[in-house]
Amino acid sequence: MDVVRVNVSKPYDVLIGRGILDSVGERLREVSEPCRCAVITDDIVSELYKERVVQSLEASGFSAVSFVFQNGEQSKTLATFGKALEFLAEQKLSRTDLVVALGGGVVGDLAGFVSSVYLRGVRFIQIPTTLLAAVDSSVGGKTAVDLAAGKNLAGAFYQPELVLCDPDTLSTLPAEFIADGMAEVIKYGMIYDKELFSFVAGGANSDMYERIIRRCVEIKAHFVENDERDNGIRQLLNFGHTAGHAIEKCSNMTITHGNAVAIGMAIVAKACAAMGIAEQSLPSELISCLRNNNLPVECEFTAQELAAAALSDKKRRGGSISVVVVRAVGDSFLKPIRCEETADFFKQGMGEESV
Repeated sequence: MDVVRVNVSKPYDVLIGRGILDSVGERLREVSEPCRCAVITDDIVSELYKERVVQSLEASGFSAVSFVFQNGEQSKTLATFGKALEFLAEQKLSRTDLVVALGGGVVGDLAGFVSSVYLRGVRFIQIPTTLLAAVDSSVGGKTAVDLAAGKNLAGAFYQPELVLCDPDTLSTLPAEFIADGMAEVIKYGMIYDKELFSFVAGGANSDMYERIIRRCVEIKAHFVENDERDNGIRQLLNFGHTAGHAIEKCSNMTITHGNAVAIGMAIVAKACAAMGIAEQSLPSELISCLRNNNLPVECEFTAQELAAAALSDKKRRGGSISVVVVRAVGDSFLKPIRCEETADFFKQGMGEESV
């Protein structure tokens, strides 16, 4: 089993190992006395893994109740958030109890936000069951729900007590969900780790998952430790996300997060090359890697449509928006762009004529 320590204001471990799902209770005893646990999950993950987790918790002296909501980004709303809070209150969960987030990024984001607000903060642990959640969203303490105006606009920074990642859970994921997670893996390679990028450039497979997860968590921990509140270097983790979140919004969330980020990364790489910021070979390197990992590189929306959606994103600071740009694989920096120049930037990455 691999252990990655995240040394933030409230340090915690990320445990990565096959079969760890059946020892959740035992692992949790290392950070908590037996107490009541509220397992928050979605209907798909509930059918697959909830009973195993509950049995493990109860075998170690914990008691468990469960809140289950419909799978998908469309459930990551204030309405579901409110229902989860009411459930915890009805169950009389106390400050000495725990929330267990069992699922992918939507579950982790929502359960973490619920934990940060209920009784002004109760402890929670993350058990990611998708590649995207394992390599990215379960680590770092960002919690949120979506608003009509955009993605993740209501949330809090709230660190978990523990993250338990069992790569065996990835075996039940459809191929498109693996691809979704690989977009975030490729992102880490592009912004920080050329070796990781090379490792997955030809396409990833299940034998590579443990190494991929460990390295991505190490990189995420590095950024979070140096910028826990996301005011500086941590923003590099948003490579591809400015355009990506805009694509998600324009599609009414029918394009998944990983697919949208993949397209967003391709747009930014092409824009960087067109503007002379990046090596001319960079877009083809990235696009080849994305395609080898079954990810899209284009969308049907115009640069103007994406710019309009992007300007409601939380990365906007006054009259500008910060975009992560790349010089070469593993070499990235933040570039502020004036709001009125956002459409032109996207046009350069989409082959549209600038105005």
